[in-house]
Amino acid sequence: MAMLKTFKIGGVHPAENKLTKDKQTEVLLPPKQAVFPLSQHIGAPAVPCVQKGDQVKVGTMIATAGGFVSANIFSSVSGKVSKIDSVLDASGYRKPAIIIDVEGDEWEESIDRSEQLVKECNLTPEEIIAKIKDAGLVGLGGACFPVHVKMMPPKDAVIDYIVINAVECEPYLTSDHRLMLEHPEEILVGLSIMMKALNVKQARVGIEITKPDAIAVMTEKAKAYSGIEVVPLKTKYPQGGEKQLIDACTGRQVPPPPAIPANVGVVVQNVGTVYSIYEAVQKNKPLFERIVTVTGKSVKNPCNLKVRMGTPIAQLVEYAGGLPEDTGKLIGGGPMMGKTLMSQDIPTVKGTSGILMLPETESVRKEERNCIRCAKCVGACPMGLEPYLLATLSENSDWEKAESDMIMSCIECGCCQSTCPSNRPLLDWVRLGKTTVGGIIRARNAKK
Repeated sequence: MAMLKTFKIGGVHPAENKLTKDKQTEVLLPPKQAVFPLSQHIGAPAVPCVQKGDQVKVGTMIATAGGFVSANIFSSVSGKVSKIDSVLDASGYRKPAIIIDVEGDEWEESIDRSEQLVKECNLTPEEIIAKIKDAGLVGLGGACFPVHVKMMPPKDAVIDYIVINAVECEPYLTSDHRLMLEHPEEILVGLSIMMKALNVKQARVGIEITKPDAIAVMTEKAKAYSGIEVVPLKTKYPQGGEKQLIDACTGRQVPPPPAIPANVGVVVQNVGTVYSIYEAVQKNKPLFERIVTVTGKSVKNPCNLKVRMGTPIAQLVEYAGGLPEDTGKLIGGGPMMGKTLMSQDIPTVKGTSGILMLPETESVRKEERNCIRCAKCVGACPMGLEPYLLATLSENSDWEKAESDMIMSCIECGCCQSTCPSNRPLLDWVRLGKTTVGGIIRARNAKK
């Protein structure tokens, strides 16, 4: 095998803990009641287009995009709209949501539910993007950025590469890995549809070498698709970061914010998103279900589940054998970038990639000590920042210096905090600073 590629600056090697990589995806039954928060994406919340008492089917649109950077929301169940109310979401705040009481499992007839692979796509680029937008697709790698917006890059940008994030470098999570093993052809058709929509001739699929089975199957299947290359990558976190992946797969460097990948001729999508593009364009299927990894070292039945959005987290936990007694934290996502969940009643949404039940021994914070000036956090930062300094500036509310020292370039990967021998909560302080500085920048721009 040729020399493995990776990104040039920083990175760490957390324990993989891929307990579910050999677990075939199982289908979780629909819930008795489904809850759909109206904010399941970056941008404006969706606006309800149903009201109390309305009957819906699986695949019925229940909320429309609230702006250009927003996304439609579809019912994953059939039944009656019970109410529109505020519910607790993963952020810990109450947000507006549509609640549906489930009755049976009737699907919209426009959805092609057959397993047959549909390769041919005769739509124009404009029609493809319109279908993606109508289906409510968002990036499934975590940020939940509306896909149609990424597919409409700035007019002055010349896109010549699509890079697919199939890295799944976050410990414990295996949903993307399973998707590649179980649906490689659908992914490749989805990618060729993306290439057509963006008029791009080259695409690269980045997969870490820890997934040799996925590399083998995707490489073999990709031989039948023009311009698609599978790129085996060294194992290093956070290789799934957009800028890190572009560096590893193409050698191109994305400048600091406000620059975006399109400025260097690249569009990046997660492999799960590409599969949802296939389903939307070829099967008329909106985004209302996804694969979720439910895992943890003490979990009785760690698994990968195909879950309807709106399903309470409690149902996923119960399927995996219940919450282990030694659980210290219930995390939405992985241990590096995931967020602690306050309740099992929180619903599954478009961005739910995993549910991690972390044992107390691994989730309790160690006693914080003074910085010993070792610079480990500097060496680990994949963005070339100085996390110890940014954390101190945030702690002292020196927002002007934090901005000039590029706090907005932080991707919140957690490499700094995971390497700190003094157990300093570096990421917590940098997150606070980034949020505050971001608010200052928006207020400043609004006055212009």
